[in-house]
Amino acid sequence: MKSYKKDFPILHQEVNGHPLVYLDSAATSQKPIPVIEALEDYYKGYNSNVHRGVHTLGSKATDAYEGAREKVRRFIHARSTKEIVFTRGTTTAINLVASSYARTRLAPGDEIVITPSEHHSNLIPWQQVAKSTGATLKYFPLEADGTLDLAKVKETITPNTKIVAIQHVSNVLGTVHPIKEIAQIVHQHGGVILVDGAQSVPHMKVDVQDLDVDFLAFSSHKMLGPTGIGVLYGKEALLDEMEPIEFGGEMIDHVDLYDSTWKELPWKFEGGTPIIAGAIGLGAAIDYLESIGMDQIEAHDRALTKLACEKLSQVEGITIYGPKENRMGVVTFNVDGVHPHDVATVLDAEGIAVRAGHHCCQPLMRWLGATATARASFYIYNDEEDIDRLVKGLQKTKEYFGNVFR
Repeated sequence: MKSYKKDFPILHQEVNGHPLVYLDSAATSQKPIPVIEALEDYYKGYNSNVHRGVHTLGSKATDAYEGAREKVRRFIHARSTKEIVFTRGTTTAINLVASSYARTRLAPGDEIVITPSEHHSNLIPWQQVAKSTGATLKYFPLEADGTLDLAKVKETITPNTKIVAIQHVSNVLGTVHPIKEIAQIVHQHGGVILVDGAQSVPHMKVDVQDLDVDFLAFSSHKMLGPTGIGVLYGKEALLDEMEPIEFGGEMIDHVDLYDSTWKELPWKFEGGTPIIAGAIGLGAAIDYLESIGMDQIEAHDRALTKLACEKLSQVEGITIYGPKENRMGVVTFNVDGVHPHDVATVLDAEGIAVRAGHHCCQPLMRWLGATATARASFYIYNDEEDIDRLVKGLQKTKEYFGNVFR
């Protein structure tokens, strides 16, 4: 995969006098030249609003925008572009389901089930739904390494379980949850399942029909695309039943003084001028990922994650969180006696970018018994040399703080 690094201009720079090693792709990925050029081409060549105009620029913009929707459909193997709704990101997509689907259907006695390891964006919306509807919020128990035991999943889901909302891959532990098996259990009890795919769609082949998920949310900026746009996939029958939560131009069919009707799917959920450039950039990112192959990307990211775990575990005084096997894209750790922010600061001085904090997973941090952690995350532009730089940087961190407190 080393040859792909040349396509990412931002990576060819020095930070604090050292060649940049970017290990924060779980927060946001870098953008290759084809994505940057697609955005530039739109703004330079055919910047126009979509759907409304019949002039040449408007038609070209509409074709590119709706063409990006088709690319997303193909990428996640949805049945129809009617099932692909463009949103501002994963958070907005999850909130759309929580507000439009869950709030109108749940009642006291119903259950929402999630995991304690969810990102806040897949936790807080369900807290609010539970408060507003009287439904009960429940949690799957985690195993000691942060994985799920399917036997316990079966015990937790009941006929009262109406919604299961779960991450595909943990942004802290790298855990890859068995979504297909969980979806089968949920459907056996008549519930629906929403999957947070923010950390899975960029790194592995995701087939929504094979997984049989009801909703899938993910973000462009974690898969080489622009910020500010994401996707909600939903089964057409479910989206048809849902009402829009944003009203205005673009999403209407007919407007009277006292009543209005909505456009058909997916446009009824895309009120106002849509994120045109973002969609076009996302389409370019999908083209780039498909040119490499998602199977190859998954194999690379898994191998790099495994290598990082192995090398970091050989450094005395480092605690690694999460499963030893079947993890994807991230290695989260702490250095004994050193706050994660201090770890990240020393690494930054060496030109190494990692994330430090609670990673929008405060309940998970408490479950781990940590106030915060450091996290290195990987993508197609990382290689073994980057892991070696990280290890050397952590050794230097230990030496520095060992001398400070000696």
